[in-house]
Amino acid sequence: MARPLVVGNGNLLVTFDANLAIRDLYWPFVGLSNHLSGHFARTGLWVDGRFSWLSDPSWKCDLKYQSGTLVTDAMAVNASAQLEVVLEACVLHRYDVLVRRFRIRNLAARPREVRLFCSHDFYLDETDIGDTAMYHPFEDAILHFKRATYLLISGSGPEGGLSAYACGIKGFGGAEGAWRDAEDGELSMNAVAQGSVDSVLGLRAAIESHKTADITVWICAGHTLPAVEKLNSHVRSHGASELIEETAHFWRSWAAHTKPAAELLPSSLQELFERSILTIRTNIDNRGAILAANDSVIMETARAHYSYMWPRDGALTASVLDRLGYQDLTRRFFEFCKNALPSNRGALMHKYSPNGSWGSTWHPWIYEGHAEIAFQEDGTALTLWALWRHYQKWQDLEFIESVYDEFVLPCADFLCVFRDAHTGLPLASYDLWEERRGVHAYTCGTVYGALVAAASIAQLFGDEQAARYTAAANEVQAGIEAHLWSEEHQRFARRLVPKEADGRGDYSRDMTIDSALHALYAFGAFAPDDPKIVSTMNTVRSRLWVQTSVGGIARYEDDYYFRQSSDITRIPGNPWFICTLWYAQWLIAKAKRLDDLAEALDLMHWTAANALPTGILPEQVHPESGFPLSVAPLTWSHAEFAATVLDYHEAQRHLS
Repeated sequence: MARPLVVGNGNLLVTFDANLAIRDLYWPFVGLSNHLSGHFARTGLWVDGRFSWLSDPSWKCDLKYQSGTLVTDAMAVNASAQLEVVLEACVLHRYDVLVRRFRIRNLAARPREVRLFCSHDFYLDETDIGDTAMYHPFEDAILHFKRATYLLISGSGPEGGLSAYACGIKGFGGAEGAWRDAEDGELSMNAVAQGSVDSVLGLRAAIESHKTADITVWICAGHTLPAVEKLNSHVRSHGASELIEETAHFWRSWAAHTKPAAELLPSSLQELFERSILTIRTNIDNRGAILAANDSVIMETARAHYSYMWPRDGALTASVLDRLGYQDLTRRFFEFCKNALPSNRGALMHKYSPNGSWGSTWHPWIYEGHAEIAFQEDGTALTLWALWRHYQKWQDLEFIESVYDEFVLPCADFLCVFRDAHTGLPLASYDLWEERRGVHAYTCGTVYGALVAAASIAQLFGDEQAARYTAAANEVQAGIEAHLWSEEHQRFARRLVPKEADGRGDYSRDMTIDSALHALYAFGAFAPDDPKIVSTMNTVRSRLWVQTSVGGIARYEDDYYFRQSSDITRIPGNPWFICTLWYAQWLIAKAKRLDDLAEALDLMHWTAANALPTGILPEQVHPESGFPLSVAPLTWSHAEFAATVLDYHEAQRHLS
């Protein structure tokens, strides 16, 4: 199940599922640690002697955000219970507090008592070992804590504070958890439990016929007990309404200056553009890491996740953010990369945790008996490329100087040296899809762009290395044309496969059609209207378009990842937003007249049509049903949509 609603502030990130249960709660870093890890913090209601969780089929949910904000505007209606609940939820933009206001409407023709219950199945620091859950009488709150992680949960309603609570054992000794205690409308008032624990709190409201009552529940995150007590006091003294409105106002102001870039587009695309920028922000940690995705649903298929900073995704997203004016965010990203760069090798590793530590990897350090440090060279190259675009936007020479010796030079030197003397191309590394080793067209395109960028940066400082980087870039460009172009197929190969383990010498060509061939023009190696690029991209469109009512472009022929069909002629793979938008970007890049932009606009509409109703973009969708597959939201999908809108806007101005 995707995460159709996400709210955060760069320290605390919370995701909701389609039933309005909290499924992920990350703190103190976005992406680290997940104190729910896909378990449930769910909501239920009792009325007229009957209880149901919002996940019960009797509830029908309509999920939305308040326009231009990171505040939810979700509704759940239960016709049989004659109840309507509107949920306004947000993470306060200045404080690490999740506030949820439940506006409950009594649809019955008589007054009734309604009881709201919120459960909390926390795994503090991603494990249930040694947790404590307890009622804190001096704060009228439930407290979960372990080591330096404290989560304080409290609330208020028309009748005051908590009306009931229970702390219990879960998942151990046959115990399901305290959440079961809520299902009769009463709670045990058990005040403490330790080990593998959960908790549930209750609040009451007497509601007149066809009237509403507000019940507010908040979760405060801190490293100490005094810290969360102080946050609790802040919420109580200011009130939920003021804090929610203040947060909504902040996000409207934060996103407002992006509106001109989409103002000529249809309203549905304007809304998706704005939602994309806001969603991207939720996946950025305040210390610089741009996370790929924070949807723990992926752990149902593998005991791993996407809560890492991939330099590739991060650099491409940073480039979009710079174009939109978010200089502070991108500076932190480049500083993060500078600090993460190994001291003895000018190449970034596969991926990183948001605290800067090396992320998990599946790339072996030995290949056919040959020892090597496995990595994806495009991640390093794209970060250099994005850094030059950052300077072009901001002209912040002192910042570039601060990363020049420790990042630009070692990375550029590495890209120069890590090449085959015979072909001029990069030596073998792993592809952007992280699946296969070789000399990839995508990597070659990014390395060319990076070397040109490095030369431009070096020229700013009068560094004679600029000529060396330019010469290397020219050799890469010549090598692409000489070794990746196939006259027989009239298109570029997606990679060269080395015949020797050390990656030097003879190669064979892999002619699989791959959407990532777009990199050969996207980073400057070739013009978008070069006949070789035109022939290649037309083949990508004809061979990778999914021949179903859903449509869209697959990653490459016979893509195995989350495969849904064996009919690879009709369905070469699942449609990916990234790949479809790459094709749209190429159409825009080569446009000569306004009419040439029509198909790109159609592909932007395709993106909006296949987004979740809340505007969240997954990684890919089912080729027959359009149902989201893999993670959602994926930062990269939103970044490519935003980049496409910006390209379209610039082309409109240029061609008008």
